[in-house]
Amino acid sequence: MLTFNPQEISVQRLHQLLLGSIGPRPIAFASTMNAAGQANLAPFSFFNVFSANPPILIFSPARSGRTNETKDTYKNVKELPEVVINVVNFDIVHQMSLASSPYSPGISEFEKAGLTAIPSETIKPFRVAEAPVQFECRVNEVKELGNEGGAGNLIICEVLRMHVREDLIDEKGLIDQHKIDLVSRMGGDWYVRANEQSMFEVKKPITTCGIGFDALPKDIRNSKFLSGNDLGQLAGIEELPNETDVNEYKLIELSELFVSLENDAVELETQLHQKAKALLSENKLEEAWLTLLAFNN
Repeated sequence: MLTFNPQEISVQRLHQLLLGSIGPRPIAFASTMNAAGQANLAPFSFFNVFSANPPILIFSPARSGRTNETKDTYKNVKELPEVVINVVNFDIVHQMSLASSPYSPGISEFEKAGLTAIPSETIKPFRVAEAPVQFECRVNEVKELGNEGGAGNLIICEVLRMHVREDLIDEKGLIDQHKIDLVSRMGGDWYVRANEQSMFEVKKPITTCGIGFDALPKDIRNSKFLSGNDLGQLAGIEELPNETDVNEYKLIELSELFVSLENDAVELETQLHQKAKALLSENKLEEAWLTLLAFNN
């Protein structure tokens, strides 16, 4: 491992390392307005949701690492503490990027990026009509983290209204994660698209407790073929399959393998572990356990 002391490297280098390490980062496409009524639109990837009750979003328009200048977004919310945070999906990613250009104050990013400004219901800044989700927010607090280049300015926002494109809502009343087609920032010029090729599902153990690594049989825990991630999946099961189920699975699904390798225990164990690994890649946790436990039954 290489070790870096933030005090001993340049702000630019540290910034690159941070952004290359922490991602993908959601994008706050922030629409603000100054006291004179001039609109501004800019994206920020130092952003996330931090509370549901009250509903709080936080993003950070940092000071320039080169000039120490603050962003127009920061200046605007100090004058008018309101912001619309528009969610960015793949359909508008290039327009969003264009809006990040260093246009002079007074130049409309809405016009330059070809985006449609529509009125908000509770605040003055405009919403981006093309954004799949739009949050109208009151700025509760601006917390400056420093006064030198690269310092962040936390814009703490409370959601007053949330607008969601109707076709994104599924039969459960939730936002369909396959339809919204979100994008996020990585390091450098890289983005990531959350589609079927990149998304995978991991069930959250909210009401269940897995058996844990310490309860894994020693031969499985020390497997040459199962990774730490594989073992994590296996350790998430609430209880091991019983002996009857193991024997039934062995007879129906694994009999040919056991017959063909009845005189080669090492190869048999190898193939069972490899088969279990493949099953885990398909999220077939119980079948993976039945396969592994069959070796000693």
